Amino acid sequence: MHKLKVLMFGWEFPPFMSGGLGTACYGLTKGLTNKNVEVTFVMPNGPEDMKAEFVKLLIASNLYKYNLKVKKIDTLLKPYLSDAQYKEEYDNYMKLLEKRGGDSSKILYGKNIHDEVYRLSLAARMIAETEDFDIIHCHDWMTFPAGIEAKKVSGKPLVVQVHATEYDRTGGNSINDYVYGIERSGMEFADRVIAVSYFTKEKIMEHYGIPADKIVVVHNAVEFSDEKKFDIKKHEKVVLFLGRLTLQKGPDYFVEAAKRVLDYDPDVKFIIAGTGDMEARLVDRVAQLGIGNKVLFAGFVNGHDVDKAYQAADLYVMPSVSEPFGITPLEALRNNVPVIISKQSGVSEVLKHALKVDFWDIDELANKIISVLNYRSLHHELSKHGSMEVHTFSWNIPAQKCIDMYNTVLHEKYHGIKAT
Repeated sequence: MHKLKVLMFGWEFPPFMSGGLGTACYGLTKGLTNKNVEVTFVMPNGPEDMKAEFVKLLIASNLYKYNLKVKKIDTLLKPYLSDAQYKEEYDNYMKLLEKRGGDSSKILYGKNIHDEVYRLSLAARMIAETEDFDIIHCHDWMTFPAGIEAKKVSGKPLVVQVHATEYDRTGGNSINDYVYGIERSGMEFADRVIAVSYFTKEKIMEHYGIPADKIVVVHNAVEFSDEKKFDIKKHEKVVLFLGRLTLQKGPDYFVEAAKRVLDYDPDVKFIIAGTGDMEARLVDRVAQLGIGNKVLFAGFVNGHDVDKAYQAADLYVMPSVSEPFGITPLEALRNNVPVIISKQSGVSEVLKHALKVDFWDIDELANKIISVLNYRSLHHELSKHGSMEVHTFSWNIPAQKCIDMYNTVLHEKYHGIKAT
C-alpha cells in the first residue's frame, strides 16, 4: 500500500516558534505521522542541524545542500504581523540584542516582509522539483505563494489551511491589500481550503468568494505530555490573559473587566502574558485606572513557561474580538484551569465546559470572572469537566480529517473529476 506523502509549508515549528501556528503545525504533523502519513515540513530558517522527531524537516535557507543558489531566507515574520508591526518587531529585537551584547551575525531575521514571502516561494519551486510527495499543504498566507509555485512546477494538488484571515487580524479595518490579495489568490488556486472553524469558513465565503463546498472545517486540538505539574502556592487569586497584545485578541477588554472585578474584590491579581502593538496603550490604561499594583505585564512567554503561567492561574480568559480557533483555552484546561472565552471564537464551537461571553460585554465578563473565583463549586466543575473534555481533543482526529480530504482531492485529480 502506497504511503501518503505530504509536502507541507509553514512559518514556524518547535522549538523555533512564536505562537499558535507553530503549536498547530506540530500537533497536526504528529497526528498525521501517527496515521502513517509521511510529512516533509518546510520552514524558512533554522539551524543546519535542526531536526524533528517525526517529520522530515527542511530549512529553506539551507538549500545550498541541493547545490541550488537561493538567498538566505531570514525573517522575523510571524503569521499575524502587518508591515508596520514587522518593522517594530525588528527594531525592538535589534535593540534587545544590542542591550544583551548578542552576536548580530547570528540574527535569524530580515527587514522586508514582502521579499521574505517571495523568496520562500522561489525556494518552494526548487524543493518541489527534488522531493517526492503526493500533495502540498500550506499554512496561512505567507506560505500560499510557496504552495502555488510548488503546484505549478509539480502538478500536484494544493491544500491551503487558513488559521487567521486579514479580517481577523485587523478587525475589518485598514485591510492590507497585499496580504488580502495573497490570501485570495492562494485560496482560489488551491484544490481545497481548510478552515479551522465554521466561524472562519463563513469569513472565507463572505470576504474571499470561495464556494462552501471547496472549504473543509478541521478544528484544532491540543498536545498532552506526562510532565510533572507544579504545585504552586498563592495567596491571591490569579486571572491570566496569554496572547499577542493586539486588537484581535481583545486585551483592552480584559483590562477594563479587571477594573470592575477589582472594585468588587481587591484580592485578585491579573497577569497579562504577551507582547504586541497595544502594550504601551494597555500599560497607560492600567495606570489611568489605578490598578497598576494588581496587573502584572509578564512579557512574552514560550516553552515550559507557558504551562507554568497556566499553573499559576485560577482562571484563564480569552476575550478575542475575532478568533478563528484559539488553542490557548485547550492548553489552560490541559492544566486544569477553568476558562472564559469569547463567543467570537472558533473554539467556542467545540468546547462545552467553558463560560462564554461576547467580547464587548465587559460587565458580563467581569461578573463571570467574579463567579468563577468566588464560587468554588463552579470553579471545580468547570475545571474537572473541562479537563476531561479536552482529553478528547486529540490531534489524531484533525489528522484523519486531513487524510480523508487529501484522498478526496487526489481521487478527483487522477480520476478526471474536477474539484469545485
